[in-house]
Amino acid sequence: MKRRSLMSLAGLFPIAALAQPGVTEPQPRLPTERLVIATRDGRRIDFNVEMALGPDQQMVGLMFRTALADDEGMIFDWGAARESAMWMRNTLIPLDMVFIAADGRIHRIAERTVPLSLATVESRGPVRATLELAGGAAERLNLRVGDRVLHRLFGTQP
Repeated sequence: MKRRSLMSLAGLFPIAALAQPGVTEPQPRLPTERLVIATRDGRRIDFNVEMALGPDQQMVGLMFRTALADDEGMIFDWGAARESAMWMRNTLIPLDMVFIAADGRIHRIAERTVPLSLATVESRGPVRATLELAGGAAERLNLRVGDRVLHRLFGTQP
């Protein structure tokens, strides 16, 4: 696979390609909402997720956080289906990134992303949102591509 520089990704993935000059500490906790993942085997897994809705909140994300509870996460709403690329710059804890299609189905899961890495983690297809969970959550909870995310962003209620 051909690797692209961060500069070449700037046009395709503006949030991932922007630097965060001057950011040296976590952002204040963002407003939270309930989100449920309905698995293919009928389980419903509840999360309390912070809502990263605007570019400033999305650029900082979970940077400099030292912990994330098992039932917590952060969701990045892109507003419409698009390619998504994330990175772990200034992120101190491993995360699972769950890329969610506009219909609420899990499109891709990137497990245990590497703290402090500048490598991009791409959705590999258009997604409406990206959900970050504590590293290892997808394996522990047996989450799979095709599981359904219930949240108002996808026109569903938990």
